[in-house]
Amino acid sequence: MDLLDTLTAKGLRGEVPTREEALAVLATTDDELLDVVAAAGKVRRRWFGRRVKLNYLVNLKSGLCPEDCSYCSQRLGSKAEILKYTWLKPEQAADAARAGVAGGAKRVCLVASGRGPTDRDIDRVTGTMAAIKDADPEVEICVCLGLLSDNQAERLKAAGADAYNHNLNTSENTYGTITKTHTYADRVDTVQKAHGAGLSACSGLIAGMGETDEDLVDVVFALRELGSDSVPVNFLIPFEGTPLAKEWNLTPQRCLRILAMVRFVNPDTEVRIAGGREVHLRSMQPLGLHIANSIFLGDYLTSEGQAGQADLDMIKDAGFEVEGAGEATLPRHRADIAEAAQAGGSCGTAASACGSGGGCGPCGGHSHAAPSTPEAATSERSDDAPESSDEDELRSDLVKVRRRGAGTELAPNA
Repeated sequence: MDLLDTLTAKGLRGEVPTREEALAVLATTDDELLDVVAAAGKVRRRWFGRRVKLNYLVNLKSGLCPEDCSYCSQRLGSKAEILKYTWLKPEQAADAARAGVAGGAKRVCLVASGRGPTDRDIDRVTGTMAAIKDADPEVEICVCLGLLSDNQAERLKAAGADAYNHNLNTSENTYGTITKTHTYADRVDTVQKAHGAGLSACSGLIAGMGETDEDLVDVVFALRELGSDSVPVNFLIPFEGTPLAKEWNLTPQRCLRILAMVRFVNPDTEVRIAGGREVHLRSMQPLGLHIANSIFLGDYLTSEGQAGQADLDMIKDAGFEVEGAGEATLPRHRADIAEAAQAGGSCGTAASACGSGGGCGPCGGHSHAAPSTPEAATSERSDDAPESSDEDELRSDLVKVRRRGAGTELAPNA
């Protein structure tokens, strides 16, 4: 297919496709799906080899958020029966983080519900980071606390944070239909504050909220222009008790096409399969590893993931390997750009060079990833799959509220 040949060639050179080409990826058929995955896989292997980066979420403060994000189980007025608790103590958070690191995670994502942190909250988080770094000085720490005020990103950076997550979630054109208590511009401002303070910018999207293909392409190109070093792709988990509880718009095939489009637009950027992976990709999760180079290990903010050991088995069985603590995530040229931006205190863009919620869940480094020989992929004709399902009762059974790990008396799933 001319489209996939063009996209592969561009991706191997680190070039960006046109908007029309990105839209065409989303419009491919199920008969073409394995060809799309194979093409995106060549680009993924060019820049990241067969490594999979593992990330682990620690929900520092759960529920009772004053914001009205329609997709979020922690939102104002949510009736979702999730865990609700105030700030974990530093030693509690460090214990939770230790479980993830023991399972192979090289990055710990510290998340707290709320509009944004107070200065006292920043103090709490810096204490938590110190406790985690005391146990493992090499672990990467990404922080996700909502909208940042002036100088807060600088304080987090000085305290040892490596990255800040704040997702754009959807396109600027449709953002007002999802959230009323803050704006798309507020989110862009926070990503810019984080990047300007020398933090790696982690910012992504949520698919499955009723958006159009154009919305998906808009937000992915916006993330590239912002210079996001890590792009978490969340698939909406339609929690009962939230306004989007009936939005079951995704199939495994649709999810793979979305991941492929994100990879083609961000060929040399960390692409992470985030919240909703188990719910929507289901048995096709291993195919997602051929496109994305990063996942969350175990559970999410307010929902359960599959067992951590199952994640590790899946990676091994699919022919991939867990990225080690001493290995770099980003290719050398990307890391050079990030380092220059951090040294200069300004945001460099990728064009010139994070449960879902506002953060990591539904949430650099450097070395050359040696290009590998492209692998052949074969496909068999399959019946066309519907783009949506009315089996709400059956599908909803897949959404499991988290009852273990941080904030509970049960051991974490990592």
